[in-house]
Amino acid sequence: MEEIHNLLEYSTLKIVQNNNAFKFSLDSILLARFASVTYRTKKILDIGTGNAPIPLILSTKTQAHITGIEIQKESFVLAEKSVKLNHLEDKITILNTDIHQFYKQSESDQYDLIVCNPPYFRYQEDSITNKTESKTVARHETNLNVGDICKIAKKLLKNNGKLAIVHRTERLIDIISSMKENNIEPKKICFVYPYKGKESNLLLIEGSKNGKVGVHILDPLYVYDEERQYTEEIKQYFK
Repeated sequence: MEEIHNLLEYSTLKIVQNNNAFKFSLDSILLARFASVTYRTKKILDIGTGNAPIPLILSTKTQAHITGIEIQKESFVLAEKSVKLNHLEDKITILNTDIHQFYKQSESDQYDLIVCNPPYFRYQEDSITNKTESKTVARHETNLNVGDICKIAKKLLKNNGKLAIVHRTERLIDIISSMKENNIEPKKICFVYPYKGKESNLLLIEGSKNGKVGVHILDPLYVYDEERQYTEEIKQYFK
């Protein structure tokens, strides 16, 4: 069943969700706030936009036009409804298509920023997946993997354009290797921890197409405090 929710503490933003579909999570919020946006940012691409939480949040940070690509029809419909509900049709375009087809048909060097909250888990024939196909596609690399994302970014990003990804910390080497293979130089990394004393389980990484060598490791981000409540840092991401 579809429901309309306030998008975090953004009093003017609402999002349409379906309890049976894959809902947006903290990962998307962190990525939208982490990605570098400047006055020079004119075009943004969100790969696997889901019901469009990242474009909605980015719309509060920039006047750039944002295109969200979503292969799954159900999520695409929710995203379109969310965009219309917030009267952002002039700023956000949602396309129901396969990113691989979009990549082949698109001109090179046109985006200033590409963001992606991709499927986290490698897919093999014996992988344990969700019974719901839509959730399998969202969680497992059945249609899109890190290498694909970096190849797409190599073509579609302008020179010095940025690629920002949120992913599992254990995939850091895969991501850096794929970035460098596609002339994307890692520029900043933030490790996210459930709480102090636990290993990082999530990372935010951004690279620059044909950028100079040199990466900045940002301060660690802790999600929960000792009482298992959101830390003040995380609460700021919600505002």
